[in-house]
Amino acid sequence: MSTISRARQQDESGPDSYYAWWRLLISLLIATIGGAGLWSAVIVLPTIEAEFAVARGGASLPYAATMIGFAVGGLFMGWAVDRFGILRPLAFGSLMLAIGYVAISFVGAYWQFVVIQAVMIGMLGSAVTFGPLIADVTHWFLKRRGIATAIVASGSYLAGTVWPPLLNHVTQTHGWREAHLVMGLICLAILPLLLLLRRPTPIHQGATPVSTRPAVKAPLPLPALQALLAFAGIACCIAMAMPQVHIVAYCIDLGHGAARGAEMLSLMLGLGIVSRLISGVIADYIGGLGTLLLGSALQCMALLFYLPFDGLVSLYIVSAIFGLSQGGIVPSYALIVREYFPAREAGARVSLVLMATIVGMALGGWLSGVIYDWTGSYQVAFWNGIAWNLVNTAIALFLLFHRWKQDIPVTARG
Repeated sequence: MSTISRARQQDESGPDSYYAWWRLLISLLIATIGGAGLWSAVIVLPTIEAEFAVARGGASLPYAATMIGFAVGGLFMGWAVDRFGILRPLAFGSLMLAIGYVAISFVGAYWQFVVIQAVMIGMLGSAVTFGPLIADVTHWFLKRRGIATAIVASGSYLAGTVWPPLLNHVTQTHGWREAHLVMGLICLAILPLLLLLRRPTPIHQGATPVSTRPAVKAPLPLPALQALLAFAGIACCIAMAMPQVHIVAYCIDLGHGAARGAEMLSLMLGLGIVSRLISGVIADYIGGLGTLLLGSALQCMALLFYLPFDGLVSLYIVSAIFGLSQGGIVPSYALIVREYFPAREAGARVSLVLMATIVGMALGGWLSGVIYDWTGSYQVAFWNGIAWNLVNTAIALFLLFHRWKQDIPVTARG
C-alpha cells in the first residue's frame, strides 16, 4: 500500500475521524441496551421483597450481586478486548444477557434470582458494555477524548432513564417475570449492531503510535496508583449508590409510592446524562483529575440536600440536583487511567478502575439497605455516603496536587 493511500485510510478510520464518531454513536446505543442489567433489579426491589418475603437488606442483595458480577466480568472482558478486540466479547455478552433475562423470568426461588442476576446478567452480560466498551472508544479519539468518553459512558445513565419506566409499567400491568422476558428479547438487538464495529482500533491498524510509556509521571508506583484509583472509585460510588439504588424504596417508605420513585430515578439519571456530557467538554479543558474533583464536590453537596428535604416536590428537585452533580465522576477515571498508563493496557486498566466503581455501587446499595434495617430509616445511610464521598475527594486532591507540583498539563494525552 502506498504512503498516500495509507494516509487516506488513516484519515477515514483513524482517531477523531468521521468513522470514529459513527462508531461512538453505535457504541452508545449498545451501552444503553446492555446497561439495562444495572437497573432492572432496582426497579423490582420492592416486588422481590414481597415475592420472596425478605428484608430490605436481603432485597438489595440481587443488585449488589449483579454489581459484583459486573465488576468481575468487566476485568475479564477488559483483558479479552486488549487481545481480541471488542467484537467477540460483545457478541458473547449480548447472548448471555438475553439468555439471563429469559431464564430469570422462570425462577422459583430467591437464590436462583440472585445467581442469575450475578452471573448471567452482571458478569457475562452487561459487563462488556461498560468499562471494556469505554476503553475501546478511547482509542478512537485524541483531541475530543473527554467528550467521547462521556458520551459512551452515558449509556449506563441513558439505560437508567429509558428502562425504569418501561420495566415498572410492565411489572405493574403484567408482572415482574414478564418484564424480564421483554428485556431478554430487547437485548438481542445488540447482535446486528456488531456488524458496524468490525474495524480494528487505530492502534492495531498502525494509524497511531503505540504508547509504551504513560503520558504523565505517576506520583506512586503504577501498581499502587492502580490500587489507589480503584479505591477512589469504590468510595465515590458507595456514596452514589444511596440515592440511585434506594430512591424507589425511600419514596415508598415516605408514602409517595413506587411510581414516583421510578420517575425520580429516571429524572436523576436523565440529568446525569446532561451532567456527563457537560463534564466531558469540561474534561477536555481541565483534565480528568479536575473533573473528578469537581464532580465529587458537587455530589457531596447534593447528598447533604437529601437530609432535610423529604417532601414530594423537594425530592424531585434534590434528585435533579444529584443527577446534575455526579454524572462526570465515573468517566473521569477512564481519562485519568489513559494519562498514567500505556495505551496497549487500556482495556484491562480502564476496566479495572471502572469495575471498582461498580463494586462501590454494589457495596453502597447493599450497605444502605443494611443500615436501613439497623436504624429503621435512611438518614444514617445518607451520612455514610457523605463520609465515603469525602474520602474520594481527598484522593483526587492528592493526585491533583502532585500534578501542580510537577507543572504537568491538565489535558495530557496518552
